[in-house]
Amino acid sequence: MRIARFSIDGNVAFGAVEGDKPDELVLDIIKGIPFADFELSGTKVPLGKVRLLPPVLPNKVVAFGRNYAEHAKELGNEVPDAPFAFFKPSTSVIGPGDDIQYPSFSNELHHEAELAVVIGRMCREVPRERVKDVILGYTCANDVTARDVQKREKQWARAKGFDSSCPLGPWVETDLDLSAISEGITIQCTVNGQQRQLGRTSEMTHSVEDLIVNITEAMTLLPGDVILTGTPAGVGPLNVGDEVAVTIEGIGTLTNKVIKRG
Repeated sequence: MRIARFSIDGNVAFGAVEGDKPDELVLDIIKGIPFADFELSGTKVPLGKVRLLPPVLPNKVVAFGRNYAEHAKELGNEVPDAPFAFFKPSTSVIGPGDDIQYPSFSNELHHEAELAVVIGRMCREVPRERVKDVILGYTCANDVTARDVQKREKQWARAKGFDSSCPLGPWVETDLDLSAISEGITIQCTVNGQQRQLGRTSEMTHSVEDLIVNITEAMTLLPGDVILTGTPAGVGPLNVGDEVAVTIEGIGTLTNKVIKRG
């Protein structure tokens, strides 16, 4: 099931996305929230009549860096032996079609296409065999990074946590499973229609299971929290006016435009 969060006529709701052709997609409005038992209302709205929002509003976004060896290499970094985590605040999250605001304190903004894991239930100290039970589904993410700031500041809070630095969407796909991700699904990033990144999740150094076991050893994850799993090689610059799109096999495409911060 594809679960979207949207607004229409000033109201916010979740809906199940139905259909295959982009111009024929509809939303069956969900009774309740997707983090508990819910029913489909049978009330359907054309996708083109609503504004898609970030598919979840996470309490926290836990991101893992240098989880693709070729990406670590392209930036001159070593691949960490253990998962390497940092945080992006909830205020960094935007949805499909929302603008990425080029931060005034940077001159080198980069895209980073990533598979995002959406947590479906409160959990901590999750054993590997139970990881699948705490996942609601998966969505597309762009870990937008002020690369020059990242290089000169020891902490990445400003470089990766500024407002609009975490686009998520277009929806949460619940039907992907861990075996498909392990075998490899395609992650692609284009800028103005030109391919920049192309990789597969099978290239991850540490698996989704590794990442969730690692972070829940330290902290509790809440429903709606998001795990960013790292980016393939090919990261590069974004400029004002660019349109950047992250496409993940089996999920969909997340598109955002870069604007000057007002």
